[in-house]
Amino acid sequence: MSNPIVTTSGGAVRGGIAGAAHVFLDIPYAAPPTGAARFTAPSPHEPWRDVRDAMRPGPTAPQPRRDGFGALDMSAYFGPGWIPGQDYLTVSVWAPPGAENSPVMVFVHGGGFMTGSTRAPLYDGTAFARDGVVLVTVNYRLGIAGFLDLPGAPPNRGLLDIVAALRWVRNNIEAFGGDPGKVTLFGQSAGATIAGGVLVTPGAAGLFQRVIMQSGSGLGAFSPEQAARVTHAAADALGIEATVAEFAEVPDEHLVDVLPKLGGLDLRTGNRFDPLLGLSAFSLVLERQPADAVAAGAGADVALIVGTNTDEGNLYLAPQGDLTTSTIRDVHDTAARVHTDPAELVARYRARHPHVTAGELRSEIMGDALFGAGSRRLAEAHATHGTAATYTYEFAWRSAAVDGRLGAAHTMELPFVFDRLDLPELLGPRGLLGPAAPPAALATHMHAAWVGFARTGAPGWASSRTHRFTGRE
Repeated sequence: MSNPIVTTSGGAVRGGIAGAAHVFLDIPYAAPPTGAARFTAPSPHEPWRDVRDAMRPGPTAPQPRRDGFGALDMSAYFGPGWIPGQDYLTVSVWAPPGAENSPVMVFVHGGGFMTGSTRAPLYDGTAFARDGVVLVTVNYRLGIAGFLDLPGAPPNRGLLDIVAALRWVRNNIEAFGGDPGKVTLFGQSAGATIAGGVLVTPGAAGLFQRVIMQSGSGLGAFSPEQAARVTHAAADALGIEATVAEFAEVPDEHLVDVLPKLGGLDLRTGNRFDPLLGLSAFSLVLERQPADAVAAGAGADVALIVGTNTDEGNLYLAPQGDLTTSTIRDVHDTAARVHTDPAELVARYRARHPHVTAGELRSEIMGDALFGAGSRRLAEAHATHGTAATYTYEFAWRSAAVDGRLGAAHTMELPFVFDRLDLPELLGPRGLLGPAAPPAALATHMHAAWVGFARTGAPGWASSRTHRFTGRE
């Protein structure tokens, strides 16, 4: 069988064949963001004359290398890190052979707004193509280029990249067998928060009909005041003025090298806490949180799935040993990052979970602050309008990784959504899924729910209840 060739708005691309999928890697959807263009809105890519090879993975956004969390191997999630090259605003497409008017799913990866790419092994779309879905994964600008709020530059440039990719999908996906009128945007962690931001972006209306937010937050955006602190800290660390002109002169290598110096900034202000608890210096920058925009009616006609994992905070504590060594002082210090009265907050969580350890209590507070509260608020706001359905879920299957302590931590649902339980990096004593065989039936069930939602707008449970994915399906 010959390799498939598809003609896009930029030119023809030649893909490959992998199992049940035609695969096209790294197709440009926007011009390379180089020099001063790193701090502008995405612009159209120059057309190419010859057939473009789309069979090999390409460059990724500038980013620091990150493979794991303490004792946990997270290479399947973060991917290879920075693979230099100018043309990294690209999409990869997995399509069923002979597809016609198939549902389309567009995935936005996580990584704290600073890391990740379409090259991460977890995001292979073969299972989606096998089940009749055209899957699109997107690279977007990260870190300073993507999310640093600079006077004179458009804010949230990484989000604007996703909107540009969605326009590419609208204009080109029919050539791959997809239906441009049946597009589901989904993302995880930072990618889910970005998806929530796209949901309320007026210029993105009509580019998608459904959204899935996996462990994101509708309350995860920085205020302009908080973002300004990051901007000034970055400029000080680089020894430059906080202007577009001066940042445009700094090479990507230096923009990446300065990122560790921005970790742990105190972004608490008079009326806002840091929604990322110091874990990342970057997020969306908005005057109004996405959940508040949804409450005002934004995205009311878009069907929505919003969910979180039972033990989200464990990812940030268990692999480093902090789940067992945290003290009640650590719990109060965490609570102080998210509440004006930390003692009252700790007492409230202790009343709900009277028998947990200090580390487990700290994990509960972290998980709720980072993902739970913002997900609930956005889902509740969307449901009040009743125009399009709102579905919620909780992923509760517990991994025995990290000596049985990891549980249903942040990112744990991804191998099940993508039906990728066979990845070697996910298994064994350092793997996300732990030393025992994970439940294949859960992957079948969860993956089918995502496919069903993309196809019909219904994932298989009632919108009136929260569905729990437990592994006992």
